[in-house]
Amino acid sequence: MSIENHLSDKAFLSFKTFMYDHVGIDFSPEKKTLIASRLNKRLRHHGLTSFDDYFQLMKNSPADGEMQVAIDLLTTNETYFFREIKHFDFMRNTLLPSWREDRPFRVWSAASSSGEEAYSIAMLLADVLGRRAWEIIGSDISRRVIKKAQQGHYIMNRIDGIPKPYLQKYCLKGIEEYDGTLLIEKSLRQRVNFFQANLKQTLPNVGLFDVIFLRNVLIYFDLPTKQLIVKQLLEKLVPGGYFFIGHSETLKGINDTVKTVLPTMFQRK
Repeated sequence: MSIENHLSDKAFLSFKTFMYDHVGIDFSPEKKTLIASRLNKRLRHHGLTSFDDYFQLMKNSPADGEMQVAIDLLTTNETYFFREIKHFDFMRNTLLPSWREDRPFRVWSAASSSGEEAYSIAMLLADVLGRRAWEIIGSDISRRVIKKAQQGHYIMNRIDGIPKPYLQKYCLKGIEEYDGTLLIEKSLRQRVNFFQANLKQTLPNVGLFDVIFLRNVLIYFDLPTKQLIVKQLLEKLVPGGYFFIGHSETLKGINDTVKTVLPTMFQRK
């Protein structure tokens, strides 16, 4: 019997409802196979024979226990260095030259996954602003990818987007047992802080930001959840701050408190 046939409609609805309530992701029926394949190893790990039994175990676990494991497995974490380069060009050529140095320049990578986006921003700020005051935070709902982001250690086939001067200045090439990998330079890692956050819930008190990246995330949510998440994040922008989303996303019908600067780039009114 194939994996997906073990996941009953009842069990699928249970996981679907759980993920929507806790994360905001609304799984379509077409995702039934994906849910089954990603959670099947947890059934084997616990010696269970049904997804209904696993759901009960997961539901009754602590928030940082099996419940977090399931969320980690069922959320998508796809990213790479200097993704959508026009956003970085806009920061370098337009935003940063006009910045007045009366406080730290702050950026939030609000769905940072394994850290490539946050470190891309860090390389840019280190290059343009140097030792002047700037801060970057990255957040994600997945505890697993946050741990990876904090390490700043990547395999070489994930670094194609990094400009060669940045590779030489901010990255260390692994040798011997670390051959084929890259480590973000320590002084840069120390200027980027990562933490776990659920964007659907009340956001932590992290202050205000000049730029917030929320790219390629809204596509996973329904309209009410998009409106909630965007509203909460925009409240964390300084007046005139910038909000970046992915090229397959829009804010039309989601929020009207920003003005469009360029496609996928918005400014808080």
